[in-house]
Amino acid sequence: MLKRAPALRRQSAVGCLFGALLMAVTPSAFAQEGGYRLGVMDKLKVRVAEWQPAEGTIRDWAVIAGDYTVGPGGAISLPFIGELQVAGQTNAEVAEEIGKRLQGEFALRTKPSASVEIAQFRPIFLAGDVTTPGEYPYAPNITVLKAVSLAGGLRRSEAGQRFARDFINARGDSAVYDTERSRLIARKARLLAEVENATEIKMPPELEKIPNAKELIASETSLLKSRRQRYELQLEALADLRALLESEVQSLSKKSETQNEQLELVKQDRDRISRLSEQGLATSQRRLSIEERTADVESTLLDIDTASLRAKQDISKATQDEINLRNDWEAQRAKELQDTEAEMEKLHLQLTTSRELMSEALAQSAEALRFDASGKAASIKYSVVRDEGDGPKEIAVDESTSLRPGDVVKVASELLMQ
Repeated sequence: MLKRAPALRRQSAVGCLFGALLMAVTPSAFAQEGGYRLGVMDKLKVRVAEWQPAEGTIRDWAVIAGDYTVGPGGAISLPFIGELQVAGQTNAEVAEEIGKRLQGEFALRTKPSASVEIAQFRPIFLAGDVTTPGEYPYAPNITVLKAVSLAGGLRRSEAGQRFARDFINARGDSAVYDTERSRLIARKARLLAEVENATEIKMPPELEKIPNAKELIASETSLLKSRRQRYELQLEALADLRALLESEVQSLSKKSETQNEQLELVKQDRDRISRLSEQGLATSQRRLSIEERTADVESTLLDIDTASLRAKQDISKATQDEINLRNDWEAQRAKELQDTEAEMEKLHLQLTTSRELMSEALAQSAEALRFDASGKAASIKYSVVRDEGDGPKEIAVDESTSLRPGDVVKVASELLMQ
């Protein structure tokens, strides 16, 4: 027993030393503490050793030791073992499986101790608005911002100043078009209210988020009331004229009745004087006088009929003027509405073109972003395409987000539409 004790102590010490060596060669605590799962394109360093109790030595399996790259199928190929699936497993799990396979393959009494280290993580990829898109080596604790810096930063064109100038011009045009668009939307709302004979203008949904929407609607409401008041005053004037003319016709009608009665009496006197004159009982002077009076009454009656006819014609004209006024009002509203919609369509095309020019300028030179004083017209958007075992998924990230091996970082300069 006394002789075997030193041997046992040596065996224990060697085992502890070997275990310590295996832990020391792990390049990153990330692979151990984070439970890193291996994947395609990871490069592994495999070493195998076996303790020989009888000899008190360690046998090195140099034929298996070496660097291996995880293939497209998620496996590595080892001597004596063959294909070994490692994708989705940790270093420790792969090492344990290698030891079991070797023990079973060679019918060993003790299981060889395997060490699996990550010699190189699978790369990350950068795509989009970066200077040099492509594949880059992964490093622990790398963030999106660090990855973008590896790719040369945000893309800058040699003609960056020109694109920045284009962005400024397009942004100015876009601001003008946005203002004009809001004004046309308010005008359209007013015209619709006029067509519907409404007294108030409904707030269009397109203007709800516009800062000066209330002022635009208030201005159009004032114009709506002014135009409506002028239109109604014209209708009232025509109605008053027609009423006056109708009253005149009635008055002339009564006067005509009176004159007809007088004419009937004068005719009776004329007939009586005519008979007396034939009998020699009335002078010719008296007969002439009654004839003149008859003619005057008939002339007055004719003037009354003429005036009545003229008044009726004026009534008809006033009625027609009212009809024309109403028709012109409706036709004018319809034409203005049609013209407004045509202007809005044209403005929409101009606004779309302006925004496309802004997007193109941003795509060609991310430096154009610094000319946006508000910081709201455009921005850089980051996203990561990551496969966690259930298929690739795209997630939104920011500059400080930590990356994982195999991530695809997408960088896009995005124009925020209002």
